[in-house]
Amino acid sequence: MAEDLNYNLTQHPELILRLSQFAMENVSIEIYWLGSDARIYYANNQACKKLGYTKAELVQLSLNDLDPNYPISLWPEHWQSLKQDKTQTFETLHKCKNGEIFPVEVVANYVSFDGYEFNVGFAKDISDRKLTELQLKESEFLWKFAVEGVGDGVWDWDFKTDTTKFSKHWREIFGFTDEDVIPSGEALRNFIHPEDLVHVSATMQAYLEGKIQNYSVESRMKCKDGSYKWVLGRGMVVSRNAEGQPLRMIGTTTDISKRKNTENEIHRLAFFDALTDLPNRRLLNDRLTQAMAYSKRTNCYGALLFLDLDNFKPLNDNYGHPLGDLLLIEAANRLKNCVRELDTVARFGGDEFVVILNELSADKADSAVQSRTIAEKICTSLSIPYQLRSNANLQTALEIEHQITVSMGVYVFINQKDNQNDILRWADIAMYQAKKSGGNKICFYESAIHEGKTGLTADGDFSI
Repeated sequence: MAEDLNYNLTQHPELILRLSQFAMENVSIEIYWLGSDARIYYANNQACKKLGYTKAELVQLSLNDLDPNYPISLWPEHWQSLKQDKTQTFETLHKCKNGEIFPVEVVANYVSFDGYEFNVGFAKDISDRKLTELQLKESEFLWKFAVEGVGDGVWDWDFKTDTTKFSKHWREIFGFTDEDVIPSGEALRNFIHPEDLVHVSATMQAYLEGKIQNYSVESRMKCKDGSYKWVLGRGMVVSRNAEGQPLRMIGTTTDISKRKNTENEIHRLAFFDALTDLPNRRLLNDRLTQAMAYSKRTNCYGALLFLDLDNFKPLNDNYGHPLGDLLLIEAANRLKNCVRELDTVARFGGDEFVVILNELSADKADSAVQSRTIAEKICTSLSIPYQLRSNANLQTALEIEHQITVSMGVYVFINQKDNQNDILRWADIAMYQAKKSGGNKICFYESAIHEGKTGLTADGDFSI
C-alpha cells in the first residue's frame, strides 16, 4: 500500500506541495523565509500567533523588526556565512507586536532554487528552558552565597573542558588573589601534599564510579607561599551525560588547620614527652607490643635497653632544672642519632630512657652482639661533655660544661610469651645491677627458662 501511495504522490507534485504547505502552516514552531535583503517573504501560522502579527503585516517587516538582538548591519556577513555553512543553530530573541520579547532557538538553512535564495529559519520558543536555567543559576548563587558566608570556598569543575572556577574565598584560603592563575582539573593535583595524593585520588575515583555515596576527604594542600594547609574537600556531581559519565562537579573547601593542629597537639601530649618530644610510656607500650608481635611472626630477636644517666642529679641540685632540662633534650637528640629509623627511643621518666631495637638476627648470639654494638655507641655518644647555657635571664646567663655516663640494662627477647611488663622489669633489673656496680656499665639480663632459672651478666666498666 505504501509503495502505491509513494507512486501516486510522485505523479502529483501539486499534492506534495499542498501537503508541505499544510505541514508548515500547522507545526508548533515558527517558520520564516528571509531573502538576501533580510526581508521576510513568508511566515507560517505559528509565527503570526507567537508575534501577534497578521501574515500581511509580517511580510512588510525585516529581520531588524523581528530580532532586537541582531543589528541589520551584520546581515551581509551572516548571509555569506550561511551560504557557506548551509545550516546554523543559535539562540536569540524575538520581539512581538506588543513589544514583548522572548528567547528562541533558531535553526537557519540556506535554500536556493530557480535562481531564488532564501534563509529558511525554524524558531522554537525556549522561555521555559531559559527560566529553568535562570532558576538553577539563582539556586547555585544562593547556595554559593550561603557557603561563602560560613567561611567555605567554592569550586566548580567542568569535566568536558577540564576547567575549574574558584570563588573568592577559596582563593583567600590559599593566599591567592583574583589575578593569580590557578591550574584546573588534573593539574590541581600538584597542589595536594604527596603523602595525601593517593588517598585523595582514590576517594575521588570511588565517588565518580558510584562506589561511595559522598565525596568528602581531608588532605593538605599547598598555599601560594609554598606552605601546606589542612582542608576538608566535599563535592557532588551535578550533571552527567546519557552514559552516566560526570560532566560537572561542584564542591566546597573548608580550612580545618586549627582543628588539625589541635588534634595533633592532643595526640602529641597523649603520646609524646613534652620536654624531649620522644615517645612517652603510653606510646612505648604500643611500640613494644608491635616489636613483640614482629618477633613472634618472624622468629627474629628484638632487644630492650633501659638507660639511666649517671651524674645527672648533681647538675639539677647545683644549677637548677633549666640546665638539667637542656641536658635531657640534648641527650634525647644524641640517642635518636645512635639508632635506626625502625627502632624506638622513649623517655621513661626523669633521667631514664628506653630503647627498643627491632628486627635483629634470628640467632641469639648475633642479636646480642648487635645489641651490644648499639649500646656501646649510645654510651660513647651520651658521655661526650655537654655545653649548657641557660638563657632564662640574659643578665645572669649561666654557661657550664657537664659530663655524664650511662648505666644500661639490656634484655634480648624472641617470641616472648610473657607480657611487656616482664621485659621492662628484667631490663630495669639489669640496669640497676649496672648502677649498683658503680655505673658506666652495660649489663645483660639472661633468661634460661629451659634451666628454670634467670641470671645477670654484667660487663666491666664501659670505657669512654
